[in-house]
Amino acid sequence: MEIEKLNSSLDIKTILKNLGVDDGGVEILSQKAKIHIISIKKLHVGAANILKQDALSIGADLAVPRGTVIAKDPEVDCLLIATSAQLYKLSKKELMQPFGLKELAKKLSLFLKIKSVDKVEIMGVINANDDSFFSGSRFIEEDAIERIYTMIKEGASIIDIGGVSSAPNSTNVSAQEELQRVKPILSIIKEKKIYQKVKFSIDSSEPIVIKQALESGFSIVNDIRGLEDEEVIKLCASYKATVVLMHMQGTPSSMQINPNYTNILSEIYQFFEQRVARARGMGVENFILDVGIGFGKTLEHNLELIKNLEHFKTLGEPLLIGASRKSMIDKMSKSGVENRLGGTLALHLEAIRNGAQYLRVHDVYEHAQAIKVTSYLN
Repeated sequence: MEIEKLNSSLDIKTILKNLGVDDGGVEILSQKAKIHIISIKKLHVGAANILKQDALSIGADLAVPRGTVIAKDPEVDCLLIATSAQLYKLSKKELMQPFGLKELAKKLSLFLKIKSVDKVEIMGVINANDDSFFSGSRFIEEDAIERIYTMIKEGASIIDIGGVSSAPNSTNVSAQEELQRVKPILSIIKEKKIYQKVKFSIDSSEPIVIKQALESGFSIVNDIRGLEDEEVIKLCASYKATVVLMHMQGTPSSMQINPNYTNILSEIYQFFEQRVARARGMGVENFILDVGIGFGKTLEHNLELIKNLEHFKTLGEPLLIGASRKSMIDKMSKSGVENRLGGTLALHLEAIRNGAQYLRVHDVYEHAQAIKVTSYLN
């Protein structure tokens, strides 16, 4: 007899298939293997007691504060621990219960619909400005085109081009100046039809810049202002562009001045819900959601978002993370912008593990290699 302790993060479905388990058994057993840890805040104390008993009755559990059983407080924060199979049973049971448990049941059923990411796509960064925080991403005209071809060879499926720095305390630039910076690159992309070789994204919130890019063969709009401008929404709808919808608290000039949230996961979730609904109502069909690492967030905020990315998967849209060479890395490991690649890879690989499908990066080759190697470990 040989007994081995396997890593719980391994692809259980593949392991079961390799054992020769039939398809039905694979589905049933994989649901029993995945553990969900769900935070429930401000739950009615009556609902907490009902949920506790229902969870225990099926083998799951609900962690509650002392005094919950005697209704010491009217509302409590809880932690539900359950397998997928148990979560499915609870989502059915609680539909019949009072105190807001019906709403909870609907949310639990959404968690069960979260799909794993089959393929991670790399978005390479090119800045057509001289004040980008990382000098290695700055290119103009022909140099930019040469860099685009290099990124394609290295493994990028999207190239993101911008003309304005969005780093903290960056200088404001007029829309016309931004357009003049990126226009030469856009013209070459259009003339040489490079958009047929790779997808292009325009990193801008300015309608005149976005329109020029879309007319040059770009198919993605990366808007750090989260579709704040109605004109941008109309353009994206008209050209059937995919929108990278990013969350930012404040503006680039103010976002890192004491960023504060009551509940960062809930607040950003609601932001996405509202902005997606508005844009969808105006004709935008395809979205990629970006929680905005470093855009109005402390180090603790950034880490909480990366660790809990799966929370946003119930929105049904793919997720993008862009932590490439950002200053948060220096707060954990002093290095300087030129030496943040290792920290970047660590953050991005963790983001993939937690549900990210797109990575916005400065170092395409290294990310492509890391993703490929990681695929052999799952």
